Amino acid sequence: MTDEDTPAKPKRPQQVYTLVVEVGRKAGDGLPDKATGAGLVIYASGVDEAEAVRETVAILKEADLAPLDVAGHGTLDERLKAGDEVGEDERALMQRALDENSVIVAEMTPFFD
Repeated sequence: MTDEDTPAKPKRPQQVYTLVVEVGRKAGDGLPDKATGAGLVIYASGVDEAEAVRETVAILKEADLAPLDVAGHGTLDERLKAGDEVGEDERALMQRALDENSVIVAEMTPFFD
């Protein structure tokens, strides 16, 4: 069987997922000295949420962060159906993540004991 005989898989469109990631401490992470970790709000593109999570974790590790937990909050449509209010600034960041096929850290909040 050649490539010509194999039917082409339909390309699944990229979507943007809202993720909340908890990170712990790691040398060189750039967090404040007394912080015990941080919470990040991230907009990540992917064909599904699993891909968005994998890409996000890989990029955070590359940035010397230590991801501990990732919670998915869905796509824009899913969030709107759930009753979330999504402002223009947030929508603009989501569109940027989609346009650039990227992971965007929208917010980072350090945790202190």
